[in-house]
Amino acid sequence: MIAAGDFRNGVTIELEGNVYQIIEFQHVKPGKGAAFVRTKLKNIKSGGVVEKTFRPTEKCPKAHVDRKDMQYLYKDGDLYYFMDSETYEQIALNQDAVGDALKFVKENEVCKVCSHKGEVFSVEPPLFVELVITETEPGFKGDTATGATKPATVETGAQVQVPLFVDQGETIKIDTRTGEYLSRV
Repeated sequence: MIAAGDFRNGVTIELEGNVYQIIEFQHVKPGKGAAFVRTKLKNIKSGGVVEKTFRPTEKCPKAHVDRKDMQYLYKDGDLYYFMDSETYEQIALNQDAVGDALKFVKENEVCKVCSHKGEVFSVEPPLFVELVITETEPGFKGDTATGATKPATVETGAQVQVPLFVDQGETIKIDTRTGEYLSRV
């Protein structure tokens, strides 16, 4: 159990039969009346965000979320297959559990599979990936003064914005949280 006065960003709690992650919290002590804690909670299974207020002494059960490193093997139709590298056990996840998480992930990369009480609800890709550009327009000499970007398609099929000097066939580093180009490799 965790008291509302001890809430921190990133903590997962069970509330009304659902599991929520605290995105934001604020302790409020008005001039009149009792103090309270204002929170923004993200439902980790559906992805919806709700705002809720708590009294500082209110307690919620803390939810234990398991994050396990698993290797992404391949996609077959609507199913994505992952393998536990310790036990070699394979699991198949549907599009709902995976979402957009694998748009920058190649086969055989290691991802974190998140579950609560044995039910998988999301996949976390590595923070940074290195991918080869398969398609982009050629950049023009002298166009780099403005810091302009152009669209490029990487080997997983995802679109990213890259600087004009980056050419087709080059390997680039991408931040998977934002989908932004970081550097050439």
